[in-house]
Parts: sequence; structure tokens; C-alpha cells
Amino acid sequence: MERAAMIRARTEPDVKEKAEAILEKLGLNPTGAINLFYKQIILQKGLPFDVRIPNATTRKALAEAKAGKVHRGFKNVDSMFEALHS
Repeated sequence: MERAAMIRARTEPDVKEKAEAILEKLGLNPTGAINLFYKQIILQKGLPFDVRIPNATTRKALAEAKAGKVHRGFKNVDSMFEALHS
């Protein structure tokens, strides 16, 4: 299959640098990553991941996790579900 279609996009230099460093570790170049992304869009018939705006509870939990705040742990799954239902 001939690869004749061209995609041009602009991004911030630091975003490009960081993303390409990760792609290199994965054995991909930007073209390969874009082709992989496009193929996944076709297979999924949409974006291959959820795109949502987090609600206040999720934003708070993400901020706490990023800050290293540890929430109580559970001994097992049953005790976790028990706490969720109480």
C-alpha cells in the first residue's frame, strides 16, 4: 500500500521532545505512532480511549494521589466492598 497522504500538525516543542523520547523506547517513530493511532481509531470506530472532563471528586482524588496522600488500605476485596456499602 502506497503511503502518499501527508499529515501536518503543530505541537509544543517540549511535548514533541518528551513524546518522541517515549516512542523511541517503545521502538516507534512519530509516523509509526500516528499510523497506530489512526488504525486504532478505525478499529474502535472512535478514539481508542475515553475523553472526559473529570468531575470535582475525580480531580480531588487525582490531586491527592499526585501529592502522595495515601488513603486507607484494605486487607482484601471483601473488606473494600464492605466499606463501600456502609
